[in-house]
Amino acid sequence: MDLDPRLLRYFIAVAEERHFSRAAHRLHISQPPLSYAIRQLEDNVGARLLARTSRHVELTDAGHVLYREALTLLRQAEEVRTLVQRVDAGLRGRLRIGFVGSMLYRGLPALLNAMRAELPDVEHVLTELNSHEQIEAVRRGEQDLGFIHANPVPDEVQARDLMAEPFVVCLPDSHPLAGRQSLRLAELAGDDFVFFARAASPSYYETVLSMCVSAGFMPVVRHEVRHWLSVASLVSQGLGVSIVPACLSRSGLAGTRFITFEHEARSISQVIWPAEARSPLQHKAMALVANQFPSVAAVADAAAADAAAADAAAPGAAAG
Repeated sequence: MDLDPRLLRYFIAVAEERHFSRAAHRLHISQPPLSYAIRQLEDNVGARLLARTSRHVELTDAGHVLYREALTLLRQAEEVRTLVQRVDAGLRGRLRIGFVGSMLYRGLPALLNAMRAELPDVEHVLTELNSHEQIEAVRRGEQDLGFIHANPVPDEVQARDLMAEPFVVCLPDSHPLAGRQSLRLAELAGDDFVFFARAASPSYYETVLSMCVSAGFMPVVRHEVRHWLSVASLVSQGLGVSIVPACLSRSGLAGTRFITFEHEARSISQVIWPAEARSPLQHKAMALVANQFPSVAAVADAAAADAAAADAAAPGAAAG
């Protein structure tokens, strides 16, 4: 059975006007094509839909049923059309976002609020993963955006720096040096250390280790954990000291003190995304990242240029 939307719209007009001439005027067509369309629809459904008289038409029982269902079908078709258009425009869909824990103190919540305001019909799926897990997830197409600690990435993944900040010493508040405003790292040579796990981020592990070596000692690493908040939590329980990104001082974790020390190393955050990202939603997401992190503005400009080039190359673009 062929329920042509055009025939259904014609039928709805006749059913509501109860008159072929008025329905034809409403549809901006002449009456003969309208009469033919209704006969075609009756042939398609295999039932008489209208009882015609000299003055007006009445719906048959079958016509009443079709009128009710036709309204539903056309409404659903319009909803599907709107949904597809919004997906195509990057206003609907699912955005899979990975993040390392320190991003909770580096602007990620504000970015998510902006995304929710700008893209209210987009489902945001958040997953906390370490940097290497995110890089692999993006490479395999399982994640649309990632927020990581600076790491080398493969050709299938694009990366841009978001921000750089210093490291600080994290001490339990019971530590003899906890009341200091600053210290020399060498003063912690005799302490046990809690490190971010080498397996989770070799580059971070080596950075922190090299700071200790440069200060003249090899740290005794008693514990390795996979999240920065876990590092700070172990410190708060008196299980060691650590060197962490300065943003963790905003965590509000009880039992810890964060103290500055002289060094040149920086903790760098990056955003990563698939090198072949072309969906409108991914472009919109990167534009929002650029708004939140000005250092990524060039990425948004490049994304916009790519989108414009793709539109220009699309079939029929020149005909517009």
